[in-house]
Amino acid sequence: MKFIKSFVFTASIAAVMTSCGSGAEVISTPIENIDTVPLKVSDLTEAEKQNWGHLDLVKDTIPGMSVDKAYAEIIKNKKGKTVIVAVIDSGIDIGHEDLDGVLWTNEDEIAGNGIDDDNNGYIDDIHGWNFLGDAYDEQLEFVRIIAKGDKSNPQYEAAVAEYDEKYQEALANKQRYDQIYQMVKSADETVATHLGKEEYTKEEVTAIETDKAEVKQATAMLQNMYANGFNSSTAALKAIKEGVDYFTDQLNVNLNKDLKGRKTGDNPDDLSDVGYGNGNVMPSEKGESHGTHVAGIILAERNNGLGANGVANNAQLMSLRAVPNGDEYDKDIALAIRYAVDNGAEIINGSFGKYYSPHSDWVRDAIKYASDNDVLFINAAGNEGIDIDETNVFPNDAIGTGPEVSKTFITVGALEPKYGSGIIAGFSNYGKINVDVFAPGAKVYSTTPENEYDTKGGTSMAAPAVAGVAALIRSYYPKLSAEQVKQVILDSGIAVKTNVIVGGEATDVRPFGDLTKSAKMVNAYNALIMASQIK
Repeated sequence: MKFIKSFVFTASIAAVMTSCGSGAEVISTPIENIDTVPLKVSDLTEAEKQNWGHLDLVKDTIPGMSVDKAYAEIIKNKKGKTVIVAVIDSGIDIGHEDLDGVLWTNEDEIAGNGIDDDNNGYIDDIHGWNFLGDAYDEQLEFVRIIAKGDKSNPQYEAAVAEYDEKYQEALANKQRYDQIYQMVKSADETVATHLGKEEYTKEEVTAIETDKAEVKQATAMLQNMYANGFNSSTAALKAIKEGVDYFTDQLNVNLNKDLKGRKTGDNPDDLSDVGYGNGNVMPSEKGESHGTHVAGIILAERNNGLGANGVANNAQLMSLRAVPNGDEYDKDIALAIRYAVDNGAEIINGSFGKYYSPHSDWVRDAIKYASDNDVLFINAAGNEGIDIDETNVFPNDAIGTGPEVSKTFITVGALEPKYGSGIIAGFSNYGKINVDVFAPGAKVYSTTPENEYDTKGGTSMAAPAVAGVAALIRSYYPKLSAEQVKQVILDSGIAVKTNVIVGGEATDVRPFGDLTKSAKMVNAYNALIMASQIK
């Protein structure tokens, strides 16, 4: 499942309804006591919202990764080497105006001739490989376990129990969002008719004076909407409609026991059954936007006057379509990792995950294969706001909190764009053992299909931020091993010493250091300085 922020029945929408490491020295920002940094009390400007992950905590009072500072003061006009970054995700719009100039191309393959010219097992794999073929909609893994009907599977009973709970939860949420949507839509139409215009401002709503009960009720609803973070009825309706669509999709696709999603003709339980899929890495539809968004965070073309800047400036995108609208197959992920390693990737980004994994050993072996071949794997922690030291989440480089098979696997949690007690995104998973670092992941602006841009949130967005930093290090300090790059990223971050809210629960407040192995948030500026100091 793509680790984008899951929809929940948020407090703001509810209010609308109810109202009607090694310790190497770093000579940069972390200052002696980071908690002397003043909190940013004003709202972010539009420019800051679209670039907050690149800003600097000390200069901007925004907990970004100091990327802009790194370019201005360290990278400047230096020449770095090109680094191939494999993005294992949904389809990626490789024709996007901000990505088309940074594509990895398999020079040993001749496009369109139907021949495996380089004998790597994949025909016409020009910019990567599509392990999903023509499919996109897919069940969650525990639904597939139930659908197989194999009661000898040790996860079968747990899957049945979870299915009953998840289905009823999705059904209730869909009904709730449907109701809210109709209420807000009705209020919007009533106020628009009263004012005689389709578009109106918050001030115009506040100024309404009327004896009409219907208009009074509609006005009160919109004012509550404004008070809970929505700037317009258009924005509120869009957010609520996304919730409706999300839960409808869960019911009709992800939790549908009768769905036959796989179209590739292979046996997903046989790792030796290979050669399926095709070379078309593009999204199957415009709504398949996750992979394009993730790729842009890492390496969207910088300073070209278009919508977004990626973190890395010398990176090439290898696109591996293996994450459907549902849970990914272990086989596809294992083969995608091996494809990336065998075809020259130095960094792999994995913004996906799930909580059931019948063939987790296949994926773990592939992660070890990447580590053994000096390749970094950057992994999203997940978006349920839980401790993944206590709950298994896949992929992982260990069984639970046991010994790790990889020295180059980094798991990333997500930050909000405001320093202080709320810096941890409420949806982000955490874990003192299994989450290595945190990075910008909430409200991140990046590329989406058909030359568009959008803001999305999730640990899916935090992982590629770190992948971009890893690409910078490997570009400008190419002699460092993947293991050294991992250690630099963990050691060079800014230590957060304050207590933070965990899982979005205001009553659950803990030290930041209890939520992650490094007790730090990633910082590109510091990382490049530390990388330069390693012999």
